[in-house]
Amino acid sequence: MSKGKFIVVEGMEGAGKSSAIHVIEALLQQHHIEYINTREPGGTPLAETLRTLIKATDHQETITQETELLLMYASRSQLLANRILPALNQGQWVIGDRHDLSSRAYQGGGREFDDEVMESISRVTLQGFKPDLTLYLDLDPEIGLSRAKARGELDRIEQEKIDFFHRVRNKYQDLASKDSTIVTINAEQSMELVHQDIINTVQQFITKQG
Repeated sequence: MSKGKFIVVEGMEGAGKSSAIHVIEALLQQHHIEYINTREPGGTPLAETLRTLIKATDHQETITQETELLLMYASRSQLLANRILPALNQGQWVIGDRHDLSSRAYQGGGREFDDEVMESISRVTLQGFKPDLTLYLDLDPEIGLSRAKARGELDRIEQEKIDFFHRVRNKYQDLASKDSTIVTINAEQSMELVHQDIINTVQQFITKQG
């Protein structure tokens, strides 16, 4: 049995990750590829509890940036060990709604943690594991946040100031430019064009798998 592949969809609030994932699901179904979905933070019972702690706005104390960072990686560790790796080893593909790149962008870029700190925590937690393909949906933070606000109430991180999100985007773009497994999709295009870019990218990736 061949090992499965891990495809991740990344991007800021309002980038259209959910609809992108639906597009990928449809394509995998067309190719009769068995898959599961995950999301981060979350994806296992314990990881979902950590997600609630990270995103809640009603804490009686301030969540420090260090706590946020460590909770993100604790959640990711649980998900990797209990869902992602078992599925891949069984030959299933995994579609991830966010992964390590999110922490590099939000905590590394937005919170301005040093690259060496981010690399050290990632190395301990993931031990070199990384997605086979990442689709980064890029758009202006102000456009994304306006879309997110239209969806409903913003979570704790989504309520950060706009400068935070500009740092996040800059880090996303910087990391994507240095990694050939990350494909940047212009999420400011029409939905039809965004979806076509996703289909083209994932179809090419599937074809390469033979």
